[in-house]
Amino acid sequence: MPTIEVLVGNPQRGSRTRLVAEEVAGQLAARSGAAIAETIDLADAADQLFVFPSPDIDVLLARVASADLLVVASPTYKAAYTGLLKSFLDRYPTAGLSAVTAVPILTIGAPTHALAVELTLRPLLVELGASVPTRGIAFPAGEADRRTEIVTAWLDGEWSRLAPVLRESIDG
Repeated sequence: MPTIEVLVGNPQRGSRTRLVAEEVAGQLAARSGAAIAETIDLADAADQLFVFPSPDIDVLLARVASADLLVVASPTYKAAYTGLLKSFLDRYPTAGLSAVTAVPILTIGAPTHALAVELTLRPLLVELGASVPTRGIAFPAGEADRRTEIVTAWLDGEWSRLAPVLRESIDG
């Protein structure tokens, strides 16, 4: 059975960013039958990110690198992703996510940040070797209550790019 990992880089626990990321994972699982692992909320691991070695962080890194599908989400900070997320992802070597298909999400406070997901988070994931076959999601943070509707509309347009990844995990 394919696995979906959710990685949230918001420094606030229980954030709207997490709600959106978990909605995406939930809808992907409902369509594919994939299993969703427990969300990795980096706010819970922030005190370990600069500890070397850190067995706790190593476990999280291994989970992310072994996911069939990774939903990675951050609020938009300074027209990019958070330093918290960057600090975690910086621990991977080149091509450290080469076996992973990723869906990038940035929650945005204003429409002027809509391209940040494509200009900042997607290139970071690709640099690490992840496959990113869909448009990223620039999700208006103020619309978190409408996440089911908004994510459904996004997934209806992107499902044809993600279904083969999840099917390949089942068949392979």
